[in-house]
Amino acid sequence: MPQPARLMGLGARDDDGLASGADGAGRSFAIGELADEFGLTHRTIRHYEDEGLLAPQRDGTSRVYGHRDRARLALICRGKRLGFSLAEIKEFLTLYDADEIQKEQMRFMQRIARRRIADLERQLQDVQQTLGELRIIDTQISDHFRRNGITETHFPEDTQP
Repeated sequence: MPQPARLMGLGARDDDGLASGADGAGRSFAIGELADEFGLTHRTIRHYEDEGLLAPQRDGTSRVYGHRDRARLALICRGKRLGFSLAEIKEFLTLYDADEIQKEQMRFMQRIARRRIADLERQLQDVQQTLGELRIIDTQISDHFRRNGITETHFPEDTQP
């Protein structure tokens, strides 16, 4: 069974409690490297640092990110993609660091995942209802045009998905 941290894409813990098996283990990364790899701006990465999600080392005024920071950044990006807030992601990461068997982390992740599923299901219902209403409007307009001998105009965007 995968460890709970893998739910968000983090590998198993090594003896230091850090992710093992992550690409780039044992090397450091400049902010630009991580920005390019994850498709983020420097400003976004600095914001994650300001929010306490990342803690790079310093070499003078330069930030030096290790494989742990890179793994955490991967988790942050995945969490954002799944629609989790930065506060939820921070809680997840904090629990990962504090809970050796990750029981509380797993409970937390299940709770927020279920909440997110419920939100998305509501949004999906809203979108389906809106699509239905728009299709009715489109049909009514097409019927109106037909009844009145008006040629319907098709626009290029009408055929795009």
